[in-house]
Amino acid sequence: MASPSPPNDPATDPSIQDLIAARPWLKYDAFSGLMLDDVPLAGIADAVGTPTWVYSATTMRARYKTLTTAMSDAGLDTHMHYAVKANDSRAVLALFATEGAGADVVSGGELLKARRAGIQASKIVYSGVGKSAAELRLALEEDIGQINVESAEELETLSALAAASGRTARVALRVNPDIDAGTNDKITTGRATDKFGIPYDDAIALYTKAASMPWIEPVGLATHIGSQILDLAPYRDAFRRIADLVLALRENGLPITTVDCGGGLGIPYRNEAAPSPAGLAAAMKQAFHNLDVHLAMEPGRWLVGPAGVLLASVVLVKQTPHEPFVVLDAAMNDLVRPAMYDAWHGIVPVSAIDAHAPAAPATIVGPVCESGDTFARSRALPRLVPNARVAILDAGAYGAVMSSTYNARPLAAEVWVDQGQWSVIRDRQPFEAVWERERLPT
Repeated sequence: MASPSPPNDPATDPSIQDLIAARPWLKYDAFSGLMLDDVPLAGIADAVGTPTWVYSATTMRARYKTLTTAMSDAGLDTHMHYAVKANDSRAVLALFATEGAGADVVSGGELLKARRAGIQASKIVYSGVGKSAAELRLALEEDIGQINVESAEELETLSALAAASGRTARVALRVNPDIDAGTNDKITTGRATDKFGIPYDDAIALYTKAASMPWIEPVGLATHIGSQILDLAPYRDAFRRIADLVLALRENGLPITTVDCGGGLGIPYRNEAAPSPAGLAAAMKQAFHNLDVHLAMEPGRWLVGPAGVLLASVVLVKQTPHEPFVVLDAAMNDLVRPAMYDAWHGIVPVSAIDAHAPAAPATIVGPVCESGDTFARSRALPRLVPNARVAILDAGAYGAVMSSTYNARPLAAEVWVDQGQWSVIRDRQPFEAVWERERLPT
């Protein structure tokens, strides 16, 4: 079983200096404060306001190259399909399209957004347990590369729709290998009790059935065991089980040319030990090196998580007998991960002077009317005053994409940093836009 991530114990929290040292795309300038790829974040906050998401294009490109190089160095024929759910900004999608990546989508909206961003239909795989008939028709009309079928019921529906449209559906069966990835219970996807995938013991029979359907072309198998995985052992176990299925299917005379290995590679939010792309490549090679299959991956968080920060300003500091509450203008409606998953994010001052001031425990919260609107408890931070700014780190994945307008709070702005320049890629939502589509009843 995989080792769980370290508990949220303030005694083991990395310092501000340790967080920055582990992220070379961030650094402090004595005058300009915290810089993201040599762009002062204070200047962005001055111009755009807060809360604001800021993404580094250079970091995303570098991490994509690291991942693809690890695969090629291992001698693996691996196709990358960026997991759109991690961050569906059009700028992000266009960047990965330019780099040659495909897309892993889980809804009709994501499929259309990926296509509009320039990702070729042939490089799109469509996963998800509840694809509607309309969404499956869209996938057929777009002639996407692969539909990852997750149930016998979905296969029947797809077969009927393909026959009606006269289009052949290329499918991989997403198999649930019954592997516990040791990650947060809410983001594990490979156990038998999870809703995802086809039960392992049913895979051969269903693949055989798929091969007999006139408008279905089975091309391979897919698996995905979870997100934010910090141990390679679950990957090795899952890949070994999928490799066994490949051999069994071929023994039954069935064609299989592709294995989609999914995503889930974790990142070190707390500077904890995390697996490398080279380690993942080695696990894939160990399982599939002699099977003559094309491999696919669905990376998301690993590519974009570290490349983003959420800028916020201090509204007020509420003193209590226990420890102060530092109230930010960012909230759980902006970044929900701490409230939803008890997720840990580094929080650092934007000011270089603040960053080197003495630290004391504080609870960092947002203004939303929920006790769960808490980013950190007993976090060692310098004394912050109203209007001081902080950056919440590693917020490029499952941040803006999961935002809401709870408490009628508009969606934050998004900013793109590339080659020393920055530009707004999504304007801050006006208050009126929060309710502009509403109608009073007649």
